[in-house]
Amino acid sequence: MTGRKLLKRQKLRNNEYYDMQSVFDELYKNSLAEREFKNLISIITTEENIRLAYRNLKKNAGSKTPGTDGKSIADLAKMSEPELIGLVQQKFKWYQPQSVRRKEIPKGNGKTRPLGIPTIMDRLIQQCILQVIEPICEAKFCETSNGFRPNRGVENALAQAEKHMQKSNLHIVIDIDVKGFFDNVNHGKLLRQIWAMGIHDKKLLSIISAMMKAEVAGIGFPEKGTPQGGIISPLLSNIVLNELDWWITSQWAEMPTRHEDSGRIHTTGTKDQSKKYRELRKTKLKECYIVRYADDFKIFCRKHSDAIKLFEATKAWLKERLGLDISPEKSKIVNLKHDYSDFLGFRIKVH
Repeated sequence: MTGRKLLKRQKLRNNEYYDMQSVFDELYKNSLAEREFKNLISIITTEENIRLAYRNLKKNAGSKTPGTDGKSIADLAKMSEPELIGLVQQKFKWYQPQSVRRKEIPKGNGKTRPLGIPTIMDRLIQQCILQVIEPICEAKFCETSNGFRPNRGVENALAQAEKHMQKSNLHIVIDIDVKGFFDNVNHGKLLRQIWAMGIHDKKLLSIISAMMKAEVAGIGFPEKGTPQGGIISPLLSNIVLNELDWWITSQWAEMPTRHEDSGRIHTTGTKDQSKKYRELRKTKLKECYIVRYADDFKIFCRKHSDAIKLFEATKAWLKERLGLDISPEKSKIVNLKHDYSDFLGFRIKVH
């Protein structure tokens, strides 16, 4: 079993140990029912949620990395439990994030990527928030999103890709790379997307806004972007691109037909969509499916001509709706019948 899977199982055990799993399940259920959430701070600041956040943060290898204040998890461990809980609750009453430490991390191509490391206290506060809003967002996320989600990972993205390539014979792939995704997230747009998910707690939204606008040491206050290195940043990135997932899905997979399927369920637990797709293929619609892992996503198509049009439409959609540009030198259309394709760091070939 991989370390990532073990970590996810440990978090689930922690949820149950601190009696928070039933709370998270209820949030998920209410989110599915399109309920609004106006007082999440009261859940976020409970003693149980703070204890759980500290436990999860302590298990994170990055907790030993100091922020701009030079403190790590070892400094929090010196405090008594009531003292730490009281301090966190106090900070939520009037939250002001400390500056973020910037660190350059080497990439495989010889370049570097910036990492923003909040102070350990700010990371604890982010963990408290993450635990409560994640189940709400999970209920709204698309099945095609696989990165930084509970019980999902690279293997899920690969399985979806293999299905499209090998079973459905979709060998034309639009490979899109968003230019500086984490550095270019529009703060106002993101807050509106969070609101659209039913999170209507204005105090919480102001705290998340303050986190995104936290000063970066040596650089200043960012007007856009969400720093890689923050506990909550991966979830925020999925919220931003969730709109893209559903837009692509609406172009084909979720397009309604005159005669919907009977609802037969496969042994894998997925709904049989074969009849629906046969009907859709009689139309002039462009068959396409998205598979996404964080900000890395591929769109599988049946025809090269469809891929060309969809490539341009997606590029325009990203720019108009999210204010994001693609990287021209890294974005391309690949025919998997002839080429190898590097998908999420793995080599895949059509047999």
